[in-house]
Amino acid sequence: MKKVTLSALLLASTMVCAQSSTAKKDLVAKLLVLQQPAIEQTAQALVERPAMQLHQQAGLALQTRVAPEKREAAAKQVQEDLKKYVDEVGPLVRQQAVKLAPSTIGTLLEEKFSEDELKQLIAIIESPVNRKFMQMGGEFQKALGEKLVVQTKPVVEPKVKALEQAIVKHLGLPPASDAKASDTPAKSPKK
Repeated sequence: MKKVTLSALLLASTMVCAQSSTAKKDLVAKLLVLQQPAIEQTAQALVERPAMQLHQQAGLALQTRVAPEKREAAAKQVQEDLKKYVDEVGPLVRQQAVKLAPSTIGTLLEEKFSEDELKQLIAIIESPVNRKFMQMGGEFQKALGEKLVVQTKPVVEPKVKALEQAIVKHLGLPPASDAKASDTPAKSPKK
């Protein structure tokens, strides 16, 4: 019988872990490719949220604050600006989401699932493991969404403000700073 040293066992164990880790990372990468449409959908929803809110606000303003003869033209301009915003910002945010997915969703997959579970997710859609995966959808969206907002805020925020200003202009309303100033009554000087 051959005697096995402790260092030989540690080396063998390290090699198995490295192989397992590489195999697990490959499975996670494959899952991320399979989930790319859902990742992009999450990003698109983040892009569309402010556009939908502005669309609703513009609709109300059109009905209450824009002359009837100007409504159709203003509505068309608002719609064009909203589409331009979504078309311009959407691809940027979707690309960033796909880029962030390995460090967010991928990390969660590696932490929460074993290599065998990852194989089952890929191979068997109706498995109990798939239910577990589906239940984590909220965690995935939260992890990706939080980082995505932080990463894309410098690009998206100025575009949302520009879109908002364009809509206000189309509606013939005073800019937000003017509106706030006119809404507050003038204070008399203190004696």
